[in-house]
Amino acid sequence: MPASSARPEKSGVSDFDTFIRMLTTQARYQNPLEPLDSSEYASQLAQFSMVEQQTKTNDTLVALVEKLGATDMARLSSWIGKEARAIAPAHFSGQPITISPAPLAAADKAFIVVRDSAGEIVDRFEVPISAEPVTWSGQDETGSLRPEGLYSFAIQSYEAEELLLEEASAVYHPVTEAQIEGNEVILILEGGQAILASMVTGVRANG
Repeated sequence: MPASSARPEKSGVSDFDTFIRMLTTQARYQNPLEPLDSSEYASQLAQFSMVEQQTKTNDTLVALVEKLGATDMARLSSWIGKEARAIAPAHFSGQPITISPAPLAAADKAFIVVRDSAGEIVDRFEVPISAEPVTWSGQDETGSLRPEGLYSFAIQSYEAEELLLEEASAVYHPVTEAQIEGNEVILILEGGQAILASMVTGVRANG
């Protein structure tokens, strides 16, 4: 077997085994007429106890690290294939996009405003005064699909003809990958955009 493929022996276990062999050999071959001093023997036994405890501690730490790693992987995999609701540009590839509007309760009219990656308004349509999700088909005035790319969404709240507020609307994004960087979970969305998991305000099954 190549040297590079051999698994290195745990140093704690190696030291522990070596110590046991040395202590056993010393006891076996000591001179009966000059036995090992009792205080020295007690010191060696105490050292043996410390080595044994350190070995157990190391094994516990290794098991804990492995368990935490498995937990992180399970946490990451739970995101894959889900739709995460967050305020971020959505990738349009011909499939409808679900928007989660939040118009002001005082409004009597509300509109969704759609902007392309250049910030130009490409669509605007009225929606109910409700937090219920609405769908953007991505079609233009002729019924043709708009170009593939990133689009952002905002909700405009009106009272009579007065604009009370315009703010970004959350969108449901398909999650294709999840990563851990430091203490943060990074979600890669369909289309390649990345967001922090802490930005997500809702999760649902994809489709």
